Amino acid sequence: MSEDLVSVRYIVDDVQKAVDFYTTHLGFVLRSSAVPAFADVTRGGLRLLLSGPKSSAGRPMPDGVTPGPGGWNRIHLIVDDLAAEVDKLRSAGLHFRNDIITGPGGKQILLQDPSGNVVELFQPAAR
Repeated sequence: MSEDLVSVRYIVDDVQKAVDFYTTHLGFVLRSSAVPAFADVTRGGLRLLLSGPKSSAGRPMPDGVTPGPGGWNRIHLIVDDLAAEVDKLRSAGLHFRNDIITGPGGKQILLQDPSGNVVELFQPAAR
C-alpha cells in the first residue's frame, strides 16, 4: 500500500460499470479488481475504492440500513477547459446533476457516475 495515495470509498451499484466509467471517461487506471464485489482505480495520488453490494462495505448496518450510492460528498477533479470537458462527456451520454456554475474560485459542474455518486469537475479562475 502506497502512503502517497489518498483513498476514498464510493458505494456503487455495479462495480464493472463504475470501473469502465472512471477509466474510460476520467483518466483513472485500474489498480485491482475483485468484480463483482470490489475494485480500485487510481488517478495521480487518488485511490478510489469502488464497493458493490457484494462487498463488506455494502453490508447492512446493525439498524438494518444498507449503504447506498449517491449523496453530496464527492471527489474533486481539476480540468483545464471545463466547457470542452462537459461537451465531451455529454457527447458520451454521461449525466450531470447541474449546469456549469461560476464562483469566485472558478467554474464547476457535478457529474454523476453510473450509480449516482458525484464527481465535481472544476476549472480554477484565471489569476
